[in-house]
Amino acid sequence: MISKKLFSELNDQVKYELFSSNFYLAMAAYCASEDLNGFSNFFRVQAEEEKFHAMKFFDYIIERNGRVKIAALDQPDNDYRSMLDAFQRGYVHEQFVTKRIYGLMDIAMDEREHATISFLKWFIDEQVEEESTFNSIIKKLERIGNDTNALYMLDAELAQRVFTPPTDTNQ
Repeated sequence: MISKKLFSELNDQVKYELFSSNFYLAMAAYCASEDLNGFSNFFRVQAEEEKFHAMKFFDYIIERNGRVKIAALDQPDNDYRSMLDAFQRGYVHEQFVTKRIYGLMDIAMDEREHATISFLKWFIDEQVEEESTFNSIIKKLERIGNDTNALYMLDAELAQRVFTPPTDTNQ
Protein backbone atom coordinates (compact mmCIF):
# COMPACT_ATOMS: atom_id res chain seq x y z
CA MET A 1 0.00 0.00 0.00
CA ILE A 2 1.28 3.45 -0.89
CA SER A 3 2.03 5.66 2.09
CA LYS A 4 0.61 9.16 2.55
CA LYS A 5 4.14 10.50 2.05
CA LEU A 6 4.55 8.76 -1.30
CA PHE A 7 1.07 9.80 -2.47
CA SER A 8 1.93 13.38 -1.52
CA GLU A 9 5.17 13.27 -3.51
CA LEU A 10 3.41 11.68 -6.50
CA ASN A 11 0.86 14.50 -6.38
CA ASP A 12 3.70 17.02 -6.28
CA GLN A 13 5.09 15.39 -9.40
CA VAL A 14 1.79 15.97 -11.22
CA LYS A 15 2.28 19.67 -10.42
CA TYR A 16 5.91 19.65 -11.59
CA GLU A 17 5.04 17.91 -14.84
CA LEU A 18 2.26 20.43 -15.53
CA PHE A 19 4.67 23.24 -14.70
CA SER A 20 7.14 21.69 -17.15
CA SER A 21 4.47 21.86 -19.84
CA ASN A 22 3.96 25.57 -19.19
CA PHE A 23 7.73 26.08 -19.00
CA TYR A 24 8.12 24.68 -22.50
CA LEU A 25 5.08 26.57 -23.84
CA ALA A 26 6.76 29.79 -22.71
CA MET A 27 9.84 28.78 -24.69
CA ALA A 28 7.67 27.92 -27.70
CA ALA A 29 6.12 31.38 -27.55
CA TYR A 30 9.57 33.00 -27.39
CA CYS A 31 10.77 31.00 -30.41
CA ALA A 32 7.63 31.90 -32.37
CA SER A 33 8.24 35.58 -31.59
CA GLU A 34 11.70 35.17 -33.12
CA ASP A 35 10.18 33.62 -36.28
CA LEU A 36 11.86 30.30 -35.54
CA ASN A 37 8.85 28.06 -35.92
CA GLY A 38 10.83 24.83 -35.94
CA PHE A 39 12.26 25.66 -32.52
CA SER A 40 8.77 26.65 -31.42
CA ASN A 41 7.49 23.29 -32.63
CA PHE A 42 10.19 21.49 -30.66
CA PHE A 43 9.05 23.15 -27.44
CA ARG A 44 5.34 22.70 -28.22
CA VAL A 45 5.98 18.97 -28.64
CA GLN A 46 8.00 18.99 -25.42
CA ALA A 47 5.03 20.64 -23.67
CA GLU A 48 2.73 17.87 -24.93
CA GLU A 49 5.14 15.22 -23.62
CA GLU A 50 5.13 16.86 -20.20
CA LYS A 51 1.31 16.90 -20.12
CA PHE A 52 1.40 13.22 -21.05
CA HIS A 53 3.80 12.58 -18.15
CA ALA A 54 1.53 14.51 -15.76
CA MET A 55 -1.43 12.40 -16.80
CA LYS A 56 0.55 9.18 -16.29
CA PHE A 57 1.13 10.24 -12.68
CA PHE A 58 -2.50 11.39 -12.40
CA ASP A 59 -3.81 8.03 -13.63
CA TYR A 60 -1.35 6.03 -11.49
CA ILE A 61 -2.45 7.80 -8.31
CA ILE A 62 -6.09 7.02 -9.11
CA GLU A 63 -5.25 3.44 -10.10
CA ARG A 64 -3.61 2.96 -6.70
CA ASN A 65 -6.73 4.29 -4.94
CA GLY A 66 -5.18 7.65 -4.12
CA ARG A 67 -6.59 11.14 -4.42
CA VAL A 68 -5.16 13.50 -7.00
CA LYS A 69 -4.88 17.06 -5.75
CA ILE A 70 -4.18 19.71 -8.36
CA ALA A 71 -1.92 22.48 -7.09
CA ALA A 72 -1.26 25.98 -8.37
CA LEU A 73 1.61 26.39 -10.79
CA ASP A 74 4.38 28.96 -10.68
CA GLN A 75 4.74 31.27 -13.65
CA PRO A 76 7.57 30.21 -15.95
CA ASP A 77 10.12 32.65 -17.31
CA ASN A 78 9.00 34.15 -20.59
CA ASP A 79 12.18 35.93 -21.70
CA TYR A 80 15.30 34.36 -23.15
CA ARG A 81 18.50 35.80 -24.59
CA SER A 82 18.80 33.27 -27.41
CA MET A 83 17.92 29.77 -28.58
CA LEU A 84 21.02 28.55 -26.77
CA ASP A 85 19.83 30.20 -23.55
CA ALA A 86 16.41 28.54 -23.89
CA PHE A 87 17.92 25.10 -24.42
CA GLN A 88 20.42 25.53 -21.61
CA ARG A 89 17.57 26.41 -19.25
CA GLY A 90 15.60 23.45 -20.57
CA TYR A 91 18.55 21.16 -19.88
CA VAL A 92 18.88 22.45 -16.30
CA HIS A 93 15.14 21.95 -15.88
CA GLU A 94 15.36 18.36 -17.13
CA GLN A 95 18.16 17.69 -14.65
CA PHE A 96 15.86 19.03 -11.91
CA VAL A 97 13.07 16.70 -13.07
CA THR A 98 15.52 13.78 -13.04
CA LYS A 99 16.40 14.54 -9.42
CA ARG A 100 12.68 14.64 -8.58
CA ILE A 101 12.12 11.24 -10.21
CA TYR A 102 15.14 9.81 -8.39
CA GLY A 103 13.73 11.16 -5.13
CA LEU A 104 10.42 9.43 -5.81
CA MET A 105 12.28 6.21 -6.57
CA ASP A 106 14.25 6.52 -3.33
CA ILE A 107 11.03 6.81 -1.34
CA ALA A 108 9.43 3.90 -3.19
CA MET A 109 12.52 1.76 -2.60
CA ASP A 110 12.69 2.70 1.09
CA GLU A 111 9.03 1.74 1.45
CA ARG A 112 9.48 -1.39 -0.67
CA GLU A 113 6.59 -0.18 -2.84
CA HIS A 114 7.34 -2.48 -5.77
CA ALA A 115 4.49 -1.39 -8.05
CA THR A 116 5.61 2.23 -7.79
CA ILE A 117 9.22 1.20 -8.39
CA SER A 118 8.09 -0.51 -11.59
CA PHE A 119 6.03 2.55 -12.59
CA LEU A 120 8.92 4.96 -11.99
CA LYS A 121 11.40 2.90 -14.02
CA TRP A 122 9.79 4.20 -17.22
CA PHE A 123 10.35 7.79 -16.09
CA ILE A 124 13.98 7.16 -15.22
CA ASP A 125 14.57 5.84 -18.74
CA GLU A 126 12.62 8.77 -20.18
CA GLN A 127 14.79 11.28 -18.31
CA VAL A 128 17.95 9.80 -19.81
CA GLU A 129 16.45 10.48 -23.24
CA GLU A 130 15.26 13.99 -22.28
CA GLU A 131 18.64 15.09 -20.97
CA SER A 132 20.42 13.58 -23.96
CA THR A 133 18.14 15.39 -26.42
CA PHE A 134 18.70 18.77 -24.79
CA ASN A 135 22.44 18.21 -24.50
CA SER A 136 22.68 17.27 -28.17
CA ILE A 137 20.83 20.40 -29.33
CA ILE A 138 22.95 22.59 -27.03
CA LYS A 139 26.11 21.18 -28.64
CA LYS A 140 24.69 21.92 -32.11
CA LEU A 141 23.78 25.47 -31.11
CA GLU A 142 27.24 26.04 -29.67
CA ARG A 143 28.83 24.85 -32.94
CA ILE A 144 26.43 27.00 -34.95
CA GLY A 145 27.38 30.17 -33.10
CA ASN A 146 26.36 33.14 -35.27
CA ASP A 147 25.87 31.14 -38.48
CA THR A 148 22.28 32.03 -39.41
CA ASN A 149 22.20 29.52 -42.27
CA ALA A 150 23.01 26.69 -39.85
CA LEU A 151 20.45 28.05 -37.38
CA TYR A 152 17.74 27.91 -40.05
CA MET A 153 18.80 24.39 -41.00
CA LEU A 154 18.40 23.30 -37.36
CA ASP A 155 15.08 25.16 -37.25
CA ALA A 156 13.91 23.12 -40.25
CA GLU A 157 15.08 19.90 -38.58
CA LEU A 158 13.22 20.69 -35.34
CA ALA A 159 10.06 21.48 -37.31
CA GLN A 160 9.83 17.76 -38.11
CA ARG A 161 9.43 16.69 -34.48
CA VAL A 162 6.05 15.21 -33.55
CA PHE A 163 4.61 13.84 -30.33
CA THR A 164 3.38 10.30 -30.57
CA PRO A 165 2.29 8.93 -27.20
CA PRO A 166 4.05 5.64 -26.47
CA THR A 167 1.77 2.66 -26.87
CA ASP A 168 3.52 0.65 -24.18
CA THR A 169 4.76 2.74 -21.26
CA ASN A 170 5.23 -0.21 -18.93
CA GLN A 171 8.64 -1.21 -20.23
